[in-house]
Amino acid sequence: MTNDLISIGAILLMLLVVGGMLGAVQRGGFSFGWLLVAAGLVLLNDALLTNFYHHGPRLLPPADWNWQGKLFALLGTLLIASLPAFGWRKSGLTFRQNPQGQRSAIIVSILVCAVFVYFALKEPNGAIDRETLAFQLTMPGLEEEPFYRGILLLALNEAFRSRANILGIQLGWGGILSCALFGLAHAFSYAHGAFHFEPMAMALTAGPALILVWLRERTGSVLLPILLHNFGNSISILI
Repeated sequence: MTNDLISIGAILLMLLVVGGMLGAVQRGGFSFGWLLVAAGLVLLNDALLTNFYHHGPRLLPPADWNWQGKLFALLGTLLIASLPAFGWRKSGLTFRQNPQGQRSAIIVSILVCAVFVYFALKEPNGAIDRETLAFQLTMPGLEEEPFYRGILLLALNEAFRSRANILGIQLGWGGILSCALFGLAHAFSYAHGAFHFEPMAMALTAGPALILVWLRERTGSVLLPILLHNFGNSISILI
């Protein structure tokens, strides 16, 4: 529990310090209140994923994968998206796609899938574990995309309203920070009295997250990011 709290505390501190510094540079388009909301969302998501830092009740049978944490975190995201300040459609939790961005988004998605298949073919595949396959086909995308490319991106975009048109989307510091936080969730930890950072894990998560942000902003929905996320996680098991 202590290690988890120190780790998330350090991530939140980095978010507030870096976010505050960026906000000081673009004062007119910055809301520190929304930055605090984003920090609160990260903390809540982490608490739900860890079953309130291993102090909550165990409601699902023990398993190799964190089904309960993912389901609770997804439920929390959906409840927050239901609040008037967020809204399901503003958060990207809609099947409706922006017609203007649909064609380019599909082309990019096909190319990304081709890259996933290429790397999956290069790696030897062991025996298929049914629980692992079921989890990777569903939970990573269903939980992480509505959070990172949904409500968290919305909160950070509200915190940093100044954005530029880049490759057909409005991208600002909110999108960049959401990718950085996604990377840190996979690459940063505290254990054995020291902080640990894995640059390769950061690159392999924060980098592709930029593509997912582009797809979410281009289409107005997290649908394609969810599908791509789960495809990327499961294709190496299937091939």
